[in-house]
Amino acid sequence: MGILYDDVVMIRQTEKEGDPTVITVNCPDKTGLGCDLCRIILFFGLSIVRGDVSTDGKWCYVVFWVVGKPNARWGLLKKRLSGVCPSCSSASGISFYKTELQPPKPPDVFLLKLCCHDRRGLLHDVTVVLCELELTIKRVKVSTTPDGRVMDLFFITDTRELLHTKKRREDTSDNLREVLEDAMISCDIEMAGPEITACSQGPPFLPPAITEDTFDLEMLDERRRGSFPSNSVSITMDNCLSPAHTLVQIICQDHKGLLYDIMRTSKDYNIQISYGRFTTKNKTDCEVDLFIMQADGKKIVDPSKQNALCSRLRMELCRPLRVALMNRGPDTELLVANPVELSGKGRPLVFYDITLALLKLNIGIFSVLPDRHAILAEIGRHMIGDREWEVYRVLLDEGDGLSVSTNKIEEAVWKMLMGWE
Repeated sequence: MGILYDDVVMIRQTEKEGDPTVITVNCPDKTGLGCDLCRIILFFGLSIVRGDVSTDGKWCYVVFWVVGKPNARWGLLKKRLSGVCPSCSSASGISFYKTELQPPKPPDVFLLKLCCHDRRGLLHDVTVVLCELELTIKRVKVSTTPDGRVMDLFFITDTRELLHTKKRREDTSDNLREVLEDAMISCDIEMAGPEITACSQGPPFLPPAITEDTFDLEMLDERRRGSFPSNSVSITMDNCLSPAHTLVQIICQDHKGLLYDIMRTSKDYNIQISYGRFTTKNKTDCEVDLFIMQADGKKIVDPSKQNALCSRLRMELCRPLRVALMNRGPDTELLVANPVELSGKGRPLVFYDITLALLKLNIGIFSVLPDRHAILAEIGRHMIGDREWEVYRVLLDEGDGLSVSTNKIEEAVWKMLMGWE
């Protein structure tokens, strides 16, 4: 008997406050499935506190214990998780793997033009609404009109692929008006054609000081280490405990998206995880056991390959993102960068966490003068070293000078991104 498509993903919600909700996935396997599942769970604002993964290379069984927002949209989460699982035959009710014959079409980009009266925390409020609607922010630009009003331009994509419909656009506008209330003047959404997208592009390259110093990929800048809490990582590899697999044991401090970072690295290295177990202890410490093999079905016995994988895992778990403040003429700019998967997907909710951290610090995002047009926040893709990174650049409103020290801002943003706030 096959498995009905509705049973591919099962979610058993907790009945007791504080206990985790259990998510079970039982479907054909595919390369990077664990990474895709973890990314969606992270997108919904949930944290994985325990996990078990097993596969024979054809069929997989995954169980995640998650905690997070009590008002999580479980039905929608189930739909999104089911969507990344290999397709099912609706005729027979039996699941089977379907290979992708061609890469997926890039999502359509839409321009959201929001005219409003400015206030502290406005950008974060808009970000919250867009995240809840599953709209991904690609770029943000702000300018002022002659009468002093603020025009926010958001270049967005729609996870649901419905923004081309009138109802989806009206729902988006209504949700924004409900949150912004009297601050909102007008809202308009249109398809961003090539000419609009081209005009929205910022500088294609990052300053050398950033690429050579701030986001050094091989070693952390000693001058900045003191600004962040420690995140020690222990990684060991063993080829003696299993006749067919290499055992990777990881002990580290927990952080938001930790299992996603591990799965993303395995996916990029084309490593198959035949069995894995993830547990948290004392809400801070994590232990991970992974039985892995290469794409050819063999152990990893080459010392250079072992060292490369361990080094990459250690880097991703110590610093899954980079945070720094830079002086840019008269302005102070916050930069956050995270690596992009080889599939082209970036880490979710980064801009949400950045705006929330600044809101808690009571730091505004660039006070725009009536005769000045500027990009207050920019999200772009850049090659740093041999990898593509998603870089967030935010101009801070200094007013009479930043009331919070540089180190405190960097640390606050870092803690929010890591889920330690």
